Amino acid sequence: MDEPMADAPGPQVRVTFTTTEADLQLPESKRQLLVPADIRRYGLSRVLNSESMLDTGSIPFDFLVNGSFLRTSLEDYLTSNGLSLETNLTLQYVRSLIPPVFEASFEHDDWVSAVDVLSETSPSGRWSGESFQRGQDRILSASYDGLLRIWNASGQVLTTSPSGSHGGHTASIKAAKFLTNSQLASAGMDRTVRVWKYTETDQFSGDLKPTLELYGHVGSIDSLEVDGTSKRLLTASADGAIGFWSTSKTSAPEADASLLSGAHASKRRKLTTSLTAAQRGPLSLMQIHSAPATAAVFDPRDRTVAYSASQDHTVRTIDLTTSSVVTTLSTSHPLLFLCALPRSGSAPLLAAGTAARHITLVDPRANAAMTSVMTLRGHTNKVVSLSPSPDNEYSLVSGSHDGTCRIWDLRSVRPATKDEGGMGGVSEPVYVIERESRQQGGSSKKKKAVAGEGCKVFGVVWDQGLGILSGGEDKRVQINSGRNILAQ
Repeated sequence: MDEPMADAPGPQVRVTFTTTEADLQLPESKRQLLVPADIRRYGLSRVLNSESMLDTGSIPFDFLVNGSFLRTSLEDYLTSNGLSLETNLTLQYVRSLIPPVFEASFEHDDWVSAVDVLSETSPSGRWSGESFQRGQDRILSASYDGLLRIWNASGQVLTTSPSGSHGGHTASIKAAKFLTNSQLASAGMDRTVRVWKYTETDQFSGDLKPTLELYGHVGSIDSLEVDGTSKRLLTASADGAIGFWSTSKTSAPEADASLLSGAHASKRRKLTTSLTAAQRGPLSLMQIHSAPATAAVFDPRDRTVAYSASQDHTVRTIDLTTSSVVTTLSTSHPLLFLCALPRSGSAPLLAAGTAARHITLVDPRANAAMTSVMTLRGHTNKVVSLSPSPDNEYSLVSGSHDGTCRIWDLRSVRPATKDEGGMGGVSEPVYVIERESRQQGGSSKKKKAVAGEGCKVFGVVWDQGLGILSGGEDKRVQINSGRNILAQ
């Protein structure tokens, strides 16, 4: 019903409210309304929350007009787009994204290359089953000093991995992930994957013991993906290969003896038996890229399918049962990271960070002539890490060498301009997370780090409970609130 708002003097605009959120649907009779032309997002949100509309009380809403968030009054929007007050505007309402607030940072001795979270809602928490204790959230960080650290949510280090002379990595670690609350994996520039057993004697201390060393790559391993259900790993290496591995000593093949150098073997003979780990090879090592492979991920719905990205500009779909490439999609730029964005009842979208400072979204089912579905623009340097929202299928966070993490909402999209290639859609970030640090000398006053030297972000993960965690060149794990970024 097209009814004007009561007590609304001045010009009005006819709007049609729509949403994709099933629990917030308006009856057909209430979807059209006359509202004041000078109304803004806050006023529209109050209208929707009123007793005569959704009667929801105080849910904050944002409004999309032709794929862009409304940031002005309706009248200003119409004027800037050359439209008259007689235009019927369709407003898509969505729960508001709330700015992520800095909460804490944990200091390291060297650059932080990767972060991961073990929580009740994280994949590793779910893979842990009943053995995971509620409230025992843990943070895993990997560093260029070749060490892993496990923290509690208060910022206390519970354990640090052994050094290279005691069974740990002998060079910088580039990737690390929890498999369960008692097992994790790491990989790095020493060209090995290491599987670790993690135990806690109490709530304030733990122990990391290497149980398996995996050999096969001949270049730095820069990406690691895990699946706790199948106990399988995926790796991507500077040697252009994608590795597929088992975390079980009994099911993993023998390692190639030529990769176990005499120096390494001699060093290991000096170690005590309790510190030695079994050495195994890959289930499959697929030499499928012509340049460094930068990421490999499992399909969220089918763990026999994987996707890989490379600096050779391609995204490849891999059948892990046959170790063969099914499809190859070519893009315009070197790809530096890859994550799969689940979609209800459909194949995932793949988000790829590029050396050209943007994120390209591709549909792996598309043909080679139509690779890019959407481009996310806003970073000013390489995009090297991505993590999907744990709450929905249309948000993600990115980490970049520009010293920021950025949050994106895929519902906000506009057509690409001619200068942007003219194909697909373009989206800008909803929020930008800067690096923060505490002043020296014990002061608790916060200051913003200057973007640039010392501020590159190397890894980011988005957890439903702990928030958005990132690590970087400033030698810190930084935590920004992620709870209710999508307001409920």
